Amino acid sequence: MIDKTAIIHPSAKIAEDAIIGPYVVIGENVTIGSKTRVIANAYIEYAEIGERCTISPFATIGSEPQDLGYKGEPTKVVIGDDTIIKENVTIHRGAACGDFTTKIGNKCLLMVGSHVAHNCVLEDQVILANLVTLGGHVHVGFGAFVGGMSVFHQNIRIGDMAIISGFSASRQDILPYSKGEGRPPVPRGLNVVALKRRGVSQEIRNNMNHAFKLLISEEYNTTQAIEKIKAEIPTNEYIEKMIEFVKTSKRGVLLKTHKSGHESLESEE
Repeated sequence: MIDKTAIIHPSAKIAEDAIIGPYVVIGENVTIGSKTRVIANAYIEYAEIGERCTISPFATIGSEPQDLGYKGEPTKVVIGDDTIIKENVTIHRGAACGDFTTKIGNKCLLMVGSHVAHNCVLEDQVILANLVTLGGHVHVGFGAFVGGMSVFHQNIRIGDMAIISGFSASRQDILPYSKGEGRPPVPRGLNVVALKRRGVSQEIRNNMNHAFKLLISEEYNTTQAIEKIKAEIPTNEYIEKMIEFVKTSKRGVLLKTHKSGHESLESEE
């Protein structure tokens, strides 16, 4: 159903069972999947939107990137299935670099006023709380949760299942499975709740916690910590991902915590 007040560009491809509300503007090169709802006053251009998504009032998707080098090249936004975009969210299409695309995965939730800049990638099940701001080329891993009013420098990575408290800011990568807070959001422990919800066993969590403690320890540099982890701790896919994440970082991973220490699994189990 398309409301009679909506403005639809002739190039747009809209599923027959999609709902387009009052005063929506859909510009060039837009595809909207089955059962997706675009509520009143949203603006979309240069975007591919999957099935069963919700686009709330005054959301803006696919507008030009805030990149002075952008000269009108054919770039886009791609949004997966079952993703919810709340009011006043802005998602800019890619700049003319990389794959020319800004990507949002499946089952994501972008809360009121959050901003996803050009060429960002959000993996599946990411949650951005109100007013989160991501600079260009930020990569947010599977199942990460970013607290409200947090700000992240361009080109950083936020690891899988990391959780970051509101009003945080970082210029460095955020370790997978960690929980952090502050400016910068120093790691305080593992995101045990997320790991439990996804069926990660107690034994694996204990080994992860041991590896985590070594990575943030003041006693060892990063290379020494990784060597000690490999020598002392039974490996698993989560520890391997943490190590690979650290080794492949270009901006550095935020690891060292405040002198007050960190929370361990023992205090949470």
